[in-house]
Amino acid sequence: MTENLATPDAPEAAAEAAPETASEAVVETASDTTSETTGETAPEVPSGAVAAVSPVEPLPVEPLPAAPPVKKDRRVLRAVLRWTAAAVVFATVGAGAAYGITELPRTDVPGLATASDGRWDYPEIQLPPLPSGSPAPFAESNKAGVHHADLRKLLLPAPEGAKADKDLRGADGWLPKADFLDVYASKDDRDHVGRLLTDYALRHIAARGWTTPDGTHTRIYLLRFDTAEIVDSFRSDELMGWDSPNFVLRGAADVHSDTGFAEDAQLENVFRYAYTEAEPYGAEEVRQAYLTAGDTLALVVQSRKGTAAEVPFQQTVVLQSQLLG
Repeated sequence: MTENLATPDAPEAAAEAAPETASEAVVETASDTTSETTGETAPEVPSGAVAAVSPVEPLPVEPLPAAPPVKKDRRVLRAVLRWTAAAVVFATVGAGAAYGITELPRTDVPGLATASDGRWDYPEIQLPPLPSGSPAPFAESNKAGVHHADLRKLLLPAPEGAKADKDLRGADGWLPKADFLDVYASKDDRDHVGRLLTDYALRHIAARGWTTPDGTHTRIYLLRFDTAEIVDSFRSDELMGWDSPNFVLRGAADVHSDTGFAEDAQLENVFRYAYTEAEPYGAEEVRQAYLTAGDTLALVVQSRKGTAAEVPFQQTVVLQSQLLG
């Protein structure tokens, strides 16, 4: 009977054979896989070497495409610009219109127009300069109430469009006493007032007159005396009665007090005595006012065929008062 006896070297040989077999198996597997994947023949790996496995390279990641820039709608931009420009224009025009309206006379604003009250357009009123070192007429140091300014320059100027009355200019602006006295109706009154002016030491008379396009005739007379005390005495003792003047003007036989003046139109240092003709009028209505201011007595007369308007008369009297006060 034959026995299979293993030689002492058999186990070692088996051990050596096993690794070679495993290496070959790995190589074959890798070769097969490579061949199947790429279709190429894998390189031979020497016996006993372990094939190096290449690391798996990551797939290239393509960057996401950047978001396309948002295209601005030119139509929207143009619309915004148009509205912005319009808003600026409207704001500017609105501000200008508001300013313009505040500067316009009321009668020039549509919807606010009112009828004219009949005032005349006088030039800007300016007081004449005083001689150097002279006090104002109502200064504390001026007890006599003397107007040191040129009396002729204290006359109210004529309004716009008026025609000057040359007969009242006089010589060098000084009116003769006889020309002033002609304002009174009767010869007796003219003679009487003439004597009084002499007795009360009248110094000068300055006068101005004009006729406006509506036919109103205005005359202003300024009579200067030495002191305010003399003027007050002449007015109270000779000129004024209880409710009317003592001497009648031409065309104004019956007069009564004119109460139409506003209270705030009365100046502190100027005393006003205004009268209007009672109805029925004659050929024309006559309005008159005496003013006393320091050493000066003023007479303002307005007359017009039919009726003499109230507003321009009051306006004239008040402006003349301001020049004297």
